[in-house]
Amino acid sequence: MAEVNRNSVVVIAGPTASGKSALALDWAKRQNGVIINADSMQIYQNLKILSAAPTEEEKKQVEHKLYEIYPPSKRGTVVDWLDLAEKEIRKCWEETKLPIVVGGTGLYLDNLINGTTPIPMVSSEIRKEVEKEAEAGVKELYAVLQKEDGLAAAMLNAADVTRIKRALEIFRQTGKSIAEWYKMPMVKKLPEAKFYVVKILPPVDELDEKCYERFDKMIALGAEDEVRNLLELKLDKRLPVMKMLGVPELSEFIEGKCYLDEAVNKAKLHTRQYAKRQRTWFRNKLKADRIIDKCYGI
Repeated sequence: MAEVNRNSVVVIAGPTASGKSALALDWAKRQNGVIINADSMQIYQNLKILSAAPTEEEKKQVEHKLYEIYPPSKRGTVVDWLDLAEKEIRKCWEETKLPIVVGGTGLYLDNLINGTTPIPMVSSEIRKEVEKEAEAGVKELYAVLQKEDGLAAAMLNAADVTRIKRALEIFRQTGKSIAEWYKMPMVKKLPEAKFYVVKILPPVDELDEKCYERFDKMIALGAEDEVRNLLELKLDKRLPVMKMLGVPELSEFIEGKCYLDEAVNKAKLHTRQYAKRQRTWFRNKLKADRIIDKCYGI
């Protein structure tokens, strides 16, 4: 356990199914902690099973913050999350409680610890404008970016539609290339924070097994019903919630495009691949004070 001082923040990071939540719960119970979510899917409501959100029993044991705060129709962003996380962390400090930030979304954690570029918010009008242009295809959108912001185009993959859209939005909002924004000093929401970072990095074969076990458990608990309810909302397929692990695959089964076992096997494969990418990112990008080399609880 880390020594708790004024302005301490514990960060528990790692791939899906590695035991982050269990470790955070144990830590919070021992050190008067509050668990703060840093998972970009656990912020959504009505998907408790597929997102592996905390149970009601776990919430009774310790305070949990920033879980299930948005409807599925909302597009959550790292900027929104940082603002909310800062408020919750400062509230913990005021109440002499230990903030324990836990999650697998590397972008959230990196921006919290190391700071973020001071890029202004993009207006909804510009966002919709670029989204409309993107319907023509990524090749066409990249050509637009090359014409308007050659600096950004030169640093981006021509097939990365998400980053191409982001670069166009920023240029049209600010008149300045995203390449120039990235050169500016990072801004930290919590410059006084004393972070203690724990990474859980289990062996790949162990992580694979846990991913498979987790998805089988999700199916048994009723993940299919969650997806059926989500599809009834008829949301835009491009929303983050529609890309949650298990949602596209179970949607195919529900829509009669495949058998259930095919959907489950595909979801397990995608979960395993995602966990492997997370593991690689955390191993290479996030500095840690402590590394746990197996799934927590084993």
